[in-house]
Amino acid sequence: MALPAKGPAEGPCSTPPVHTEDAVTSVHPVDEKLHPSRLVPAALQHIAAMYAGVVTPPLIIGQACGLDLAARTRLIAASLLIAGVATLVQTLGVKGFVGNRLPFVNAASSAGIAPILAIAETNDTGRQLPAVYGAVMVAGVFCLAVGPFFGRLLRFFPPLVTGVVITLIGVTLMPVPVTWAQGGDETAADFGALRNLALAGFTLTVILLVQRFGKGFVKQVALLLGLLVGTLAAVPLGMADFGALSSAPVAALPAPFAFGAPVFQPAAVLSLCIVMLVLMTESSAGMLALGEICDRKADGRTITRGLRTDGIATLVGPVFGGFPTSAFAQNVGVVSLTRVRSRYVVAVAGATLLVLGAFPVLGAVVSLVPMPVLGGAGIVLFGSIAVSGIRTLSEAGLDDGSNIILVAVALGAGIIPLAAPTFYQEFPAWAQTVLGSGISAGALVAVTLNLFFHHLGTRSRTTAPALKSS
Repeated sequence: MALPAKGPAEGPCSTPPVHTEDAVTSVHPVDEKLHPSRLVPAALQHIAAMYAGVVTPPLIIGQACGLDLAARTRLIAASLLIAGVATLVQTLGVKGFVGNRLPFVNAASSAGIAPILAIAETNDTGRQLPAVYGAVMVAGVFCLAVGPFFGRLLRFFPPLVTGVVITLIGVTLMPVPVTWAQGGDETAADFGALRNLALAGFTLTVILLVQRFGKGFVKQVALLLGLLVGTLAAVPLGMADFGALSSAPVAALPAPFAFGAPVFQPAAVLSLCIVMLVLMTESSAGMLALGEICDRKADGRTITRGLRTDGIATLVGPVFGGFPTSAFAQNVGVVSLTRVRSRYVVAVAGATLLVLGAFPVLGAVVSLVPMPVLGGAGIVLFGSIAVSGIRTLSEAGLDDGSNIILVAVALGAGIIPLAAPTFYQEFPAWAQTVLGSGISAGALVAVTLNLFFHHLGTRSRTTAPALKSS
């Protein structure tokens, strides 16, 4: 096929013109409509990168709230469905209103897990998820209200602050996979049994071997391969539960407020709004990073439309069982690595998530994964979040004494609930909810000390550093 002449629409960083069977056209890489032979494999890479992250919040939260297999399956299906819809809206968009029209993935963020678990711990059984969903819905409204003006707040969330928060997300969640590795249920007779630990170690070993010796796509899906191989190894040991498959409906949409009507508790709302500020910072950073990668700059209007999508998904998601929604940084990495910049690739991945959510029996497959297998993979997943935070802190100027003190005190405040779970037991319930989450406590201290050291009595600083992507 003859190559077309270069046209004026072709920028200096643009990819070669798109070739199709019917015609040869020149379009921006973000707007390419790839042939299915390229589109499908590229979409699968995004699904592989995001899937474990999408199902992690409902798995952890469902387990913590004592939900049975059927309820956890509905929670997973809802998370997949909301992620699919949010990603489709973000990539395709309604011009001028919602959607940044970039290859941008939206889904439930792991950053909300620890505060949500703190909310669950301070509520009785049956009121846990309603309290969580009430706080998440208000956080969605908060995002919609603050989004258009968020640029003015970004100077309060430089890498110094966001790095602390992201690091604490990984560190404070680490007890979760450790508990999973022991079996998940602390009341079970075999909790901590050697076979549970061996299965978790085997899964971790598989992931490490695939990461070391795998190439290309295989290396990118190391986490999923570890989950698959670990589950297959658990079957002959009788450690895989197929109950969820037999009870899950083949096709069903999540029912509104299936887990109860939302309950609005001030302390829970405050905790989730703090997390939402961090998620908005991450989303803004992701959009700016994608703008650079795709050679389509993300301006203020693009970021506002993107954050508006986050807010709507976070507000509407709890109606069907969703959680706080934000950018998935790992998918930004996929775009950078593969250089496939078409937003339609990510739209196909979003449509696939939507289909998975509409068929709960497919989501139930995740419930087959034994807890020890999840534990082995979770060490990698949550550890990588902490590493991402450390990488962000490396940009924060830690050669400055005040910055070192800020990070030290904020990390210390965030680790207190992990090191001494009863530390705040004499505090009022609202304070326990806020301070009992290492992420919320660390974020509050980091923001306060950043104001004290770098804003009070000093000149305003530029907001640009806050938008660096981690």
